[in-house]
Amino acid sequence: MNVQATPAVKAQPKTQPNTQTITGVTHYTDRLFSFRCTRPASLRFRSGEFVMIGLMGDPDPVTGRQKPLLRAYSIASPSWDEELEFYSIKVPDGPLTSKLQHIKEGDEIILRPKPVGTLVHDALLPGKRLWFFATGTGFAPFASLLREPQTFEDYDEIIITHTCRTVGELTYGRDLIEGLKSNELLNEVIGEGFWKKIKYYPTTTREESPKMGRITDLMRSGEAFADLGVEPLCAQNDRAMICGNLAFNLELKDMLEDFGLVEGANSDPQTYVVEKAFLD
Repeated sequence: MNVQATPAVKAQPKTQPNTQTITGVTHYTDRLFSFRCTRPASLRFRSGEFVMIGLMGDPDPVTGRQKPLLRAYSIASPSWDEELEFYSIKVPDGPLTSKLQHIKEGDEIILRPKPVGTLVHDALLPGKRLWFFATGTGFAPFASLLREPQTFEDYDEIIITHTCRTVGELTYGRDLIEGLKSNELLNEVIGEGFWKKIKYYPTTTREESPKMGRITDLMRSGEAFADLGVEPLCAQNDRAMICGNLAFNLELKDMLEDFGLVEGANSDPQTYVVEKAFLD
């Protein structure tokens, strides 16, 4: 019997992160900016999810090797967009953002196309009114969901609260919501005037503005509900998503549960969800 040697199977190289090209950058304040980049043709995600993005780090002083600096970033663009959009804070001494804040059109970033996250419609039970609670760049996943037709098909009313330190830090969210009115694609797909379902409630904590205060304090006092002309949250009608700094997330979780809401997940849809990967 002739026995033929089996060709050696070569080890497959590990999958490398995709590299995408920056198509535009907008700076809002000395702390905040947004940018858009190309989207891999194979990338599929649900509005509200996040991916890992980043840049190559500095060479190791001993080996000279570079390692990628990657962080979780919510995708701010909706699932149907041909490009990807991200909204970021600038941290002067941050390992990634100290470099990321200097990107410009034509530069490249690393993207690991494995979207995950809990701020998705699948993680919530059907309801009548949807609340988005955000601080700072925690507005990003809601920027995606506010341009997702399902949001307006599933709910009669969408309330977006956004708490920032200064008025300038509200610019990204304010401009996006205002832009929905003239978005021809969404008006055609969802129906003209779909944006009238939105109630926008921006507040500041340090700089004077038309409405000052932390949203949790304004809800606790009842002022927020009075301003919005709505009843306090109830588990029967209200659904909520939270994305902000850790202290805000924890405080708001307790408040929502006091209203009778229950935290959900992709595998167990309930009445509210919180993004654990985001830290403002």
